[in-house]
Amino acid sequence: MNQNDLRPTGVLPPPAALDALQARFALRVTARLTERVADLGPDLSERLRFAREQALERARAARSAEATATVGVGRGGAAILGLAGSGWWLKLASVLPMLALAAGLFLIQRLQENAQISTAAEVDAALLADDLPPRAYSDAGFVEFLKTPGE
Repeated sequence: MNQNDLRPTGVLPPPAALDALQARFALRVTARLTERVADLGPDLSERLRFAREQALERARAARSAEATATVGVGRGGAAILGLAGSGWWLKLASVLPMLALAAGLFLIQRLQENAQISTAAEVDAALLADDLPPRAYSDAGFVEFLKTPGE
């Protein structure tokens, strides 16, 4: 019984073992093809040479196209597509959302500060316009009185 027969179905060997198997298979195929090349006629040899050159040219074109289009995976698993050698506008487009976020946070902070200032100004105006004895300001219930809306 072979050791490979004991392996459960659906389980692949490690990548290094797969690479070794593929290399061994490629060597066997090339050896068989090399043995039979002498039996081929000159016209068939020329057609095979031409087909091999075309295949190599297509492989070079595919590799160069693959090198220009890069695909990355972000933290969330989403694919990030981009082109190698892209212009300055792509860099600007990637920075623009960060600038919009920073501007939005700054605007929110300013609006909150203005709301707090206007609320404090209303309370101060109400205190200054009202006739209260000085002892009322030290009363513990006075703060609760200020927090309740006036009627």
